[in-house]
Amino acid sequence: MKYRKLGSTSLDLSVIGVGTWQFGGEWGKDFTQQEVDAILHTAQEEGINLIDTAECYGDHLSERLIGNYLKRHNREDWVVATKFGHHFHDNFERTRHVKADEVLKQLDDSLLSLQTDYIDLYQSHSLKAHEFDNDDLWTLLDKQKERGKIKHIGLSLQNDPSVNQATKATSVGAEALQLIYNRLTRDVEETIFPVAKQDNLGILARVPLASGYLTGKYKPGDHFGVNDVRSRHDKEEQRQKLLEVERLLKEEVPEGTDMATWALSWCLKNDLVTTVIPGCKTPEQVRKNAKAATLID
Repeated sequence: MKYRKLGSTSLDLSVIGVGTWQFGGEWGKDFTQQEVDAILHTAQEEGINLIDTAECYGDHLSERLIGNYLKRHNREDWVVATKFGHHFHDNFERTRHVKADEVLKQLDDSLLSLQTDYIDLYQSHSLKAHEFDNDDLWTLLDKQKERGKIKHIGLSLQNDPSVNQATKATSVGAEALQLIYNRLTRDVEETIFPVAKQDNLGILARVPLASGYLTGKYKPGDHFGVNDVRSRHDKEEQRQKLLEVERLLKEEVPEGTDMATWALSWCLKNDLVTTVIPGCKTPEQVRKNAKAATLID
């Protein structure tokens, strides 16, 4: 495993992290505690130290599964990142909750769910412009840093619509940006990456496998189950992505290299990217993801 410092923070992150949206039940599978334990145990064996989760991955469900693991292992071995701003409902819908008092409740609920006294990286979760421009919110979070509940603040952004938020990151105390970045989605190279470089902001690349399309397992016309979030993707856009994946397999992925491993290493060859946070459903996928660290210089 290789490690990179997250921007101006003191955090050294493994270049491969564990994304945990899937633990909330929106990717066609409900996880048991035993399955989560096996995934995180394997991640630690591979040298991975970053877990990225969120308040709305199953109404703190993902956090609770992670917390049940952390309470039985050394919390100091892990960098735990979570998010605020939404509430998950049973019909896979989310409502937005970004007022200062609402965020304080979310923070306390996350700490309780994760069974920890502090969160290493607390990230805003795809805030809209009017939600972001809220001095009360950032004052609250600064106070929580002073109290030790939060070590660092980050912004989880929606790429181009959030360029303005990226430029204001340091003014609200944020030290890291989480972005959608993969071989199929590269717009941030021209918009947000220059801001991150100028302000020494760490970058966490989410959806590095393009919602699983860059695993090479799916073909144009494939269908996903009703409980799989990909079933809600635009069908024509999905088809075009999978056609591009077929081209990449033929023209860019080295022979004998697993496409998912290649796709993760592709992101990391950009030095501005601190870490990638792919999801995984099995220990075997964790090991495959970890191999990407061996393909970068």
